[in-house]
Amino acid sequence: MVEYHMLKKIGPQEVKGLANTKSAAKRVLVIRKKTLRNNMRKSALRTAIRKCREAIAANSESAPEILKATIKAIDKAAAKNILHKNTAARKKSQLVRAFNAATAGK
Repeated sequence: MVEYHMLKKIGPQEVKGLANTKSAAKRVLVIRKKTLRNNMRKSALRTAIRKCREAIAANSESAPEILKATIKAIDKAAAKNILHKNTAARKKSQLVRAFNAATAGK
């Protein structure tokens, strides 16, 4: 949930430790908005990964589709620099290995 006080305009007098200019105040505002957006995206990604792990653990019939959607979400996060590319590769590898181990007995 985006709180209003995080998005309201900041006057130059409220910015501490930076140059006392309009552009510096604007940068603070823009960075706050980007941080909120990135946090929402990270949260959605963590939820997708958790749901995928739960589906794999439960041997769900929809696990392959959930895995495919989760891998797509991880790739999007890496493309938008929310995750480092190596972190994204590691997370995808862990999910696929868990899926393969769970379906090996079928």
